[in-house]
Amino acid sequence: MTSARPAAKDDARSLSATASKSGLTVAYFAGWLIDGTGKTPAAQDILMRVENGLIASLERVNLSELKGPGRPDVYEYSGCTILPGLIDCHVHLTMSGKTDPELRSRQLEYDFAQNSPLICKRLEKVLALGIMAVRDGGDIGGHTLTYVKQGRPSRVRVKCAGRGWRAPGRYGKLIARVPENGSTLAESIKANCDGADHIKIVNSGLNSLNEFGLETPPQFDRDELEAAFREARKLGRKVMVHANGRLPVKGALDAGGDSIEHGFFMGEENMKRMADRQVVWVPTAFAMKALRTHLPAGGIQSEVAAKILEAQLEQMSRARELGVALAAGTDAGGFGLLHGEALAEELKLMVEAGFSVEEAVGCATSAGARLLGLDREFGRLGLGMPANFIVVNGPPSSLPDSLGKVKAVYLRGEKIN
Repeated sequence: MTSARPAAKDDARSLSATASKSGLTVAYFAGWLIDGTGKTPAAQDILMRVENGLIASLERVNLSELKGPGRPDVYEYSGCTILPGLIDCHVHLTMSGKTDPELRSRQLEYDFAQNSPLICKRLEKVLALGIMAVRDGGDIGGHTLTYVKQGRPSRVRVKCAGRGWRAPGRYGKLIARVPENGSTLAESIKANCDGADHIKIVNSGLNSLNEFGLETPPQFDRDELEAAFREARKLGRKVMVHANGRLPVKGALDAGGDSIEHGFFMGEENMKRMADRQVVWVPTAFAMKALRTHLPAGGIQSEVAAKILEAQLEQMSRARELGVALAAGTDAGGFGLLHGEALAEELKLMVEAGFSVEEAVGCATSAGARLLGLDREFGRLGLGMPANFIVVNGPPSSLPDSLGKVKAVYLRGEKIN
C-alpha cells in the first residue's frame, strides 16, 4: 500500500500522473468523502478508483483489507476528507483584495501588461487552495477576458464577463461601461459581446455604509432588461445581475435574469420568486464581514457593515428554507477580499446561517458548476466524473476551516499540488 504522507509527495505525483496517462487504475482511500451534491452526508472509509482520469468506482471498505501482499497501490488519506474541487462564482481577477487605498487606486489604472502577471499569480494561488474554476464579474479594461482569449496558461477554468454594463451616471464604472451613441442596452450587448462567456449587468448601487437599509433605484427598467436578456440568450449567454434592494432584484427576476449577485435587502418575496423560477443567488456575504473587520472599529461604517452582514445571514437562512439555489461567490478582489482565502470565509458564513457542511460545500461545488456550465467536468464526485478533487486534513467537521491549508489537489487523478 502506498502512503500519501508528505514525504512521498513527489512519488505520489509521479505515479498518479503516469496512471492517468497510461490508463492504469489508481486508487485513493479517504477517511471521509463529500460528493459535492449538497444532499448526501459525508461517507466514511471510502475507496475511490480512478481510471483514465475518471472515477471508476466508489465503495466503502475496511482499510485493513487493503493492506498486505498482492494488494494494489492505494494512496491513503485515512485522516482526511476528500471533496470536489471548489468553484468561486464571483471574483475580479484584476483587483488585489488589499485594503491599502493608494494601492487600490493604482491598480485600477493598470494596463493589460501590468495586469497579466497578476492575474496569473492569483490563479496559481486559488488553485493551491483547491479552487478549480472561477467566474469573473468584469473589469472596465476587459483584461481578464483578454488574458483568457490569448490562451495564457492556467489549470483554473475562468469564465469571463469582460466589461459589464451599467446605466449612465450610475454605479459601476470600475467594472462596467454604458451603452454608447444612443444605443439601447440590448443593441449594445448584441454589438459588443466581445467573446465573453456571460453578460454582467449592474442594476443597482452599492450598499450604504452610512445609513442601514438604504436602497437605490434600478438602473434599467423592466423593458430594457427583458430586451437585453433576450439578446443575451440569442448569443447563448447567461446574465449575472448585480442587484441590491427589493426593486432592482425584482426587476432583474421579472425580466428573466439567471443569477442575482449580492442581493442585499432583496426581501422574502424576491426569494420566493427565485425559488419558483430557479434563479441562482450568489450572496457574497463575506464582503460585509471584511468591511466590518477592516474599517475603523466603533465607527458608523463598521457598525452599519455589521448590521448588513447580520441581515444577509438572516436572508440566507430563509432562502435555504424556501429552497433557493445558492452558489458560493466572494467578490474576491474587492476591499479585504483576498483571492482564495475568501471562499473558505464565505462557506463559514453559510454554515453560520444554518447550512450543513455538506450543503455549504455543495454551494461551492455542484451548484457553482451548474451555474458556470461546467457540471460535466467539476462539482461532483460520482461514477464517470473526472477525478477533480482536493484533500484536506481532518473530518468534515473541520470544514470550512481546513480549507485554509489544502493537503493535495488532483486534476483528472493527477496530483498537481
